[in-house]
Amino acid sequence: MPRDARATRFHMTMPGYAPTRLAPAPETAASLGLDRLFVKLEVERFGLPSFKVLGASWATCRALSACAGLDEPVATFGRLQSLAEQLGDLTLVAATDGNHGRAVAHMARLLGLQARIFVPDDMALARVSALTGEGAAVDIVHGDYDDAVAASAAMASDDALVISDTSWPGYHDVPAWVADGYGTIFAELEHQLLEPFELVTVQIGVGALASATVRALAGPGRFVLGVEPADADCALRAVRDGEDARAPGPHDSVMVGLNCGSVSPIALPDLRAGVDAFCAVDDDAVGTAVRTLLDDRLTCGETGAAGVAGLVALREDWGDDSWSRLGVSASPVALAICTEAPTDPESFRRIAGGSEPAPAA
Repeated sequence: MPRDARATRFHMTMPGYAPTRLAPAPETAASLGLDRLFVKLEVERFGLPSFKVLGASWATCRALSACAGLDEPVATFGRLQSLAEQLGDLTLVAATDGNHGRAVAHMARLLGLQARIFVPDDMALARVSALTGEGAAVDIVHGDYDDAVAASAAMASDDALVISDTSWPGYHDVPAWVADGYGTIFAELEHQLLEPFELVTVQIGVGALASATVRALAGPGRFVLGVEPADADCALRAVRDGEDARAPGPHDSVMVGLNCGSVSPIALPDLRAGVDAFCAVDDDAVGTAVRTLLDDRLTCGETGAAGVAGLVALREDWGDDSWSRLGVSASPVALAICTEAPTDPESFRRIAGGSEPAPAA
């Protein structure tokens, strides 16, 4: 499916737009037996510590445009602000483990709308505080992320727009628009990564980013590795056992952005078609990835480092012939996406061996 270039053009009209950095990681590459490793640093977008605002902003643009009865979405952020003012008293609703909900709340604040965000009851206080700092009303759901999704879905009404990055029966358009918004990452990469690469590693969660990655990067001569927590391997189970398969949990990984029991149904066809292997990793691999990336002066949160953690886990299990066993070069050039900065400083200090989170790059 071709990338929706309208999303990138829209993002370029938002105040503060700039491409995120593509950084070399030579120390990490050497430790993994890679020729080179490049890391797309999604640690700051429009003042937020993750890539999620790309999807939330474009999906909000599409949803508000549809709510106004427009055949095409408005093209600029300024026109979206005017449209939100015309529509009046609306609430944007989402479920989150932190970053997506904060991005939705941020968009609501910028547009003069209300935000109501549903969160699982084990969310770190720092992440809840970030939501309230955006002016959102936060509902704590006694359950996991999937329970929070169900609670948010029940809120849909004429004056409450659910902006979710996962889909369910009868609800497909908005999460598809979220994935389209992530296409801006790959539009930037077209101008940043000008040499061939064979190996792409991407974290999965509900599957929206992995779906966008497959659409942009999968193809002959490329191996796409999908990475999930060992106790939240919902995509692996869905591909292997059928789309209704679920990772039962408990979902306790430090990769909280990936602690999802069910993959998004609309993402699943892309994952089946374009992810060459699924890798379920434990928290030890993530800790190694976080600390090794710090050696390259790259400060990635636990979920942000998960793609590299997949490479760590394969190298630890398979040794020197890891990459040959995937069918790529013995020492390939690889690409990873660091999807977030540290969003829970206490957790990051434990994992990073006492290091403080550095300012976003």
